[in-house]
Amino acid sequence: MSSACALNTSAGVVELTSALCDIDSVSGNESALADAIETALADAKHLEVIRDGDAVIARTNLGRAQRIIVAGHIDTVPVNANLPSRIEGAELVGRGTVDMKGGVAVALKLAVELTSPRHDITWIFYDHEEVASELNGLGRIARTRPELLAADFAILGEPSNGTVEGGCNGTLRVVVSTSGKRAHSARAWMGENAIHKLADALAALNAYEPASVDVDGLVYREGLSAVGVSGGVAGNVIPDQASLIVNYRFAPDKSVEQALAHVRTVFSGFDVTLDDSAPGARPGLTSVIAQEFVAAVGAEPAAKYGWTDVARFSEFGIPAVNFGPGDPALAHTDDERVPVAQIVECERVLRAWLS
Repeated sequence: MSSACALNTSAGVVELTSALCDIDSVSGNESALADAIETALADAKHLEVIRDGDAVIARTNLGRAQRIIVAGHIDTVPVNANLPSRIEGAELVGRGTVDMKGGVAVALKLAVELTSPRHDITWIFYDHEEVASELNGLGRIARTRPELLAADFAILGEPSNGTVEGGCNGTLRVVVSTSGKRAHSARAWMGENAIHKLADALAALNAYEPASVDVDGLVYREGLSAVGVSGGVAGNVIPDQASLIVNYRFAPDKSVEQALAHVRTVFSGFDVTLDDSAPGARPGLTSVIAQEFVAAVGAEPAAKYGWTDVARFSEFGIPAVNFGPGDPALAHTDDERVPVAQIVECERVLRAWLS
């Protein structure tokens, strides 16, 4: 690893966030950052450090009664002239500042400095979160090294404006298909236009009123949206095939199977094929340890609308929450920016709770 990629964990957490951002780690290109994180952890004698592809796991083995996972992904969506990071007023600006290198910086600094925490801690810095689910580094660890994910509670450093966001919506994507009969467009009456047949599906979407669902005291807003459409053969041919791609973001009171059944009801009479799905996660706030953490944060928890890897922990039977600096509404935007005070406060809260 070049000295240019060295990370100084003794620096302030804002400076460390900036340094993490400036090591470009677009999904698929995480190796340099993983190397830097592994090197930064190597001299921490209280940690067992494990490398798995471009994921780095560091854990204490102090014999504590409970184990906490603190996890964060190290990859970002593509850069668009928004690196290197920079300070503008009271904010750190640049790709990854929100999603989610502020949370990663908090975890990395505390991993090195908390030599005797009150719980055993597994720190996970993983790859490939921003791409297809089957590439996700946390999912890979679950398949190949599940013992590394044993814990009583998990904190995912996803942006949450420095408050606890519980659980997450589930997501599924379906293809709504129609078929017709090809004909020359000059003799359109001799064919059946598959694109025109999508009109009723689009009308159903336009009339659809998404629900807001209370799940264990947190309200999750749902959404059913067309995200793609395809069809057409040539400029003078009536098309015989057309499809509409629809994304359903559903509250975690539903399973994937229940969500799919709901979508099929909305598009009754159409050919509906499941393309991709991921279950949601209930808030995870009922355990004593989760309630202790919420109390330590000192703010009312909210629902997480987007899908995050808390859903993976939920599948493992581990209650998990999102807690990190940054406004999730700015994630993936070209104007990513995070208040430096939020990064500092997240470090303070997590340090105090774990100490």
